Amino acid sequence: MSEPTYLGLDVGGTKLAAVVADEHGAILHKERRPTDSARGPDPIITDLIGMVNAVASKAGIAPQDTKGLGVSFGGLFDTRNGVSGSVPNLPGWEGVPLRRKLESAFPNVRIEIDNDANATALAEWRFGAGRGFNHVLYLTMGTGIGGGIVSDGRLIRGANDSAGEIGHTCLVPDGPPCGCGKRGCLEAFCSGPSIARRAQEKLRAGMSGGDLLDHAGVALNELRTEHLLDGAQRGNRFCLDHFRETARYMGWGIANAVSLLNPEVVVLGTVATAAGNLFLEPLREEVRRFAVDRSGQLAQILPAALGDRVGDIAAIALVFEG
Repeated sequence: MSEPTYLGLDVGGTKLAAVVADEHGAILHKERRPTDSARGPDPIITDLIGMVNAVASKAGIAPQDTKGLGVSFGGLFDTRNGVSGSVPNLPGWEGVPLRRKLESAFPNVRIEIDNDANATALAEWRFGAGRGFNHVLYLTMGTGIGGGIVSDGRLIRGANDSAGEIGHTCLVPDGPPCGCGKRGCLEAFCSGPSIARRAQEKLRAGMSGGDLLDHAGVALNELRTEHLLDGAQRGNRFCLDHFRETARYMGWGIANAVSLLNPEVVVLGTVATAAGNLFLEPLREEVRRFAVDRSGQLAQILPAALGDRVGDIAAIALVFEG
């Protein structure tokens, strides 16, 4: 009897990826190409179908012989009706019946689709830093603050697939504007672009950045979070202080989530993983300080473990869930 295999699709605004994996999460074959989002949904879905068939062929299997196809979708997704929501980097996708289109292309294949934050939460729980825990909160600090909640091995999606939006909890009423249209959200302080924006504002106001801009070789308006992280790792005082301030903001948001959800572990990806303990240690202090004692003392704060594989593993993790 052959080993069980799993198919996955990672659908984002800049890239598409299709994989076939084994029951341990090892990627056996992969296809990747740019999204070319300007073409609209139908040509992209045609690409996705072709990519699935290509990786299945490389593995010497038919799609219907696998355990199923998981799709990690880079935007809102209505899991009940199988329809995509609005996606900033994928124009024209709102209301697209993605599940029905894939079911038509792959009859007799189980298909599971969810937004990428939920899919990544499952991936880190099953294969990454959350392995061995029953109650996991996952947060990413990328372009936005995305989140996913796993409790007793199941995703908590909420009444209309909106659970886990920790990034849009309010830290400071009337604070900086957020992409969601409100103000003072955690995302407006701690997403990658927000971290850079706050640093630019400080420097424009006259705060000394030491050799930051000269070493990075960029103008002030080109300063990015990766430049700040490089500076912090070199010991630049401005950058170290800025990351500690960011850790305080992020710690407050996580403390609120910990008090509400009582997870055993909070797994942090993207910026937090890259920054390591210079960011995580002050963040842990804030969580212990502000969360309810029983929850705050229990919850471990860990960096994500899947690295560059996370998109691929997230897609197949959705099939493991059922």
